[in-house]
Amino acid sequence: MVFSSPQFLFLFLPLALVVYALAPRRARNLVLLLLSLLFYTWGEAGHLWLLLLLIAVNWSAGLVIENDRRAERRTVAAAAAIAVDLAALVWFKYAMFLAHNAARLGVASVALDGIILPLGISFYVFHNISYVVDVYRRVAPARRNPIDFALYIAFFPQLIAGPIIRYHDIAAALDRRRVTAGSFASGMERFLAGLAKKMLLANPLGATADRIFAVPHQALAAGPAWLGIACYSLQIYLDFSGYSDMAIGLARMFGFEFLENFNYPYISASIQEFWRRWHISLSNWFREYVYVPLGGNRGGPVRTYRNLIVVFLLCGFWHGANWTFLVWGMMHGSFLVLERAGLGAILARAPRLVRHFYTLGVVAGAWVFFRSENLVSAGRYFRALAGLSPLSRGPSVWYYLDRETALALLIGAVVATPLFSWITRDWRARALQWRGAVDRSVVQASDGAMLVSARGLMLALLMSLSFVQLAGAVYNPFIYFRF
Repeated sequence: MVFSSPQFLFLFLPLALVVYALAPRRARNLVLLLLSLLFYTWGEAGHLWLLLLLIAVNWSAGLVIENDRRAERRTVAAAAAIAVDLAALVWFKYAMFLAHNAARLGVASVALDGIILPLGISFYVFHNISYVVDVYRRVAPARRNPIDFALYIAFFPQLIAGPIIRYHDIAAALDRRRVTAGSFASGMERFLAGLAKKMLLANPLGATADRIFAVPHQALAAGPAWLGIACYSLQIYLDFSGYSDMAIGLARMFGFEFLENFNYPYISASIQEFWRRWHISLSNWFREYVYVPLGGNRGGPVRTYRNLIVVFLLCGFWHGANWTFLVWGMMHGSFLVLERAGLGAILARAPRLVRHFYTLGVVAGAWVFFRSENLVSAGRYFRALAGLSPLSRGPSVWYYLDRETALALLIGAVVATPLFSWITRDWRARALQWRGAVDRSVVQASDGAMLVSARGLMLALLMSLSFVQLAGAVYNPFIYFRF
């Protein structure tokens, strides 16, 4: 069950809102937890035990870290909990990949076929680690009530598709939160805007990208290849940011405020700026829990460059157990190093349009690896982009560029800019992104009857079109599944 499914929209969400509204204030965390576990069980009953086991392990570790005055015991408890978290992630997500590559190298020949990837494991493992580290650092107190802690880990808006919420960013809301008419309306608006991104734009673009990437490399001409990567670049942004919009909106309807996760990354003029705008919660997590502990930018340029490469290799591997993701991470890490080493200074003297196209070129090139099944397929796709396919006389670009795709490309390009923000009543809050804050006054502010009315009509239209698309949709992928 995902946010863009009929079961969620017309059954689970209305039920959750009604039950939560009727629940006594003291019981609301328990109600939300039970609803969240129901949500997870609906789509992943077979691995509910793993989610509950990791919740129990990390909650127990948090109590030891909080209460034990002996530093060595606190360190052992934190290390043990993190080791269990990472062991679960490695086994379920990477064991088959590691065994396969070990067999190819002749190191070992252990057969590990059939390991099923638990839904959302990458997200709830990172949440558990954030909790343990924050408690260990005394950034936030441990949760004595297991229900409160379990809610932080299993809260359904961010359980299977993020964003990654650091414990210290949400700790206070687990104790005290308030839902007003303004915040609820704002959350609903944000949810509908994200749903429209997903159903009306990301899905049609993804369908075209899938058709093009499925063409045998010998028959793929340059025009369709460029169309395919343009469609995929917009699809992955609109899908990822759309799910984040839905998660932020859902959380707000229950009184929680999540920080922004995407801040129009395709307007960036450098890879450094791109990563300040793209999947911000993931960037923050790796910076705070990996990059800084490695030494960050302390210790000289060489050590900084090493830390960047390590972080982005891990970031790539987090996305999936495939060499293509490692190359994707290495590519981004390498360009970050180059920009720090002098390329950034050169680019700073270039017109912004040049810097913008440089950034889009690097990002789109990296998406080829991200989308391809393996490195061989990625190499062949690059050949097609260069017009070097052996038999590149297949269908022209117009064969794939139908009206729906062309319209989705045009509107998607606009939605990928700040022009989209006025729909969700959050545009002024975007400026606070850089300080990691949420301006609640913006969330609940009235923007004038005319603007509210126009936005309301627009959202009603988007909701209707999304529901129509949902009713007849045969293509509605959940691309987070591999994570």
